[in-house]
Amino acid sequence: MKTFKETCYQLSGWLSGFCIVAITLLLLAQIVGRFFGFIVPSAEDFAGFALAASTFFGLAYTFNEGGHIRVTLLIQRLNKGQRKVQEAAILTLALGLTGFIAYSCCYMVYESYIYDEVSYGYIPIPLWMPQLLVASGAVALVLAVFDAWLSAIRGQSPNYIRHEDELSLEE
Repeated sequence: MKTFKETCYQLSGWLSGFCIVAITLLLLAQIVGRFFGFIVPSAEDFAGFALAASTFFGLAYTFNEGGHIRVTLLIQRLNKGQRKVQEAAILTLALGLTGFIAYSCCYMVYESYIYDEVSYGYIPIPLWMPQLLVASGAVALVLAVFDAWLSAIRGQSPNYIRHEDELSLEE
């Protein structure tokens, strides 16, 4: 099971990186196209879709790797017992919030599919397609938060804390 979770987080990170590369290539094609007198149809739309997907795909990977910004000024002053309680409480709130976000994203995909919504621009794209990428990233984040929450409830350290501790030892 651990390899599945790690694979999910790694895949999410790779997809985020792929979306950034896609944005770069789209913008580069648009710049080169201007020199040769042609346009890349709906490049702005596709770049915007890729930006949203990259943001949401990157959340789960970054959370698992301890890359999200945390206010450690207070956290470092707590003893181990208090820190475990604090982490469990915060992760419970985070699980509720990310679960709501994922539900809302999935419902948005459903509505866009049911109502046949399309993007405005040269190339009309069914909106459920790029929204599905955002919803997938949101679901991956919920899984990452749920994994950390389970670790905290069991009295173990979540992955992001281990990564934070490794980084603090290196400095």
